[in-house]
Amino acid sequence: MSRIGKNPVTLPQGVSVSVADGVLTAKGRLGTLTLAVANDVSAAVEGGKVVVTPRSETKRARMLWGTTRALVANMVTGVSAGYTKTLEINGVGYRAAVQGKNLVLQLGYSHEINFPIPADVKIACERPTLISITGADKQRVGQIAAVLRGYRKPEPYKGKGIKYADETIRRKEGKKK
Repeated sequence: MSRIGKNPVTLPQGVSVSVADGVLTAKGRLGTLTLAVANDVSAAVEGGKVVVTPRSETKRARMLWGTTRALVANMVTGVSAGYTKTLEINGVGYRAAVQGKNLVLQLGYSHEINFPIPADVKIACERPTLISITGADKQRVGQIAAVLRGYRKPEPYKGKGIKYADETIRRKEGKKK
């Protein structure tokens, strides 16, 4: 019995969910997201709640039960409130700026890095050392944040690089004389 799967997903005000031909669609003020529901589980909208149930008692159906419920909950939260990841840049001369449809990063390399901003997310730089990524799809926002962080991961000696705002870098002690 999945403890996560048996809880229904409550729909907030302004969000509508429809299920047709194994595809679940969530619409809200921040956009529309779709999810292909696996054949082992079924999703239904009942009285302002989305209920996910397994179609059989196989191991695969029980695994997908909680996973599908969590994905539906993430979609509903995404189209109603959205998701935000914040990245901090540490290092002398390291900075970021939004220029048109590109995010321009200067990270100590011999060249600037131009990252094209996808249409489904918004990237803003309040300060040259702070990048804010906002969007409706939780997976997409997290993936873009991980790609940006991968351009210059934080190093353990001085902490230079791009890190998540809530991340703590484990620092190492430097060389002794």
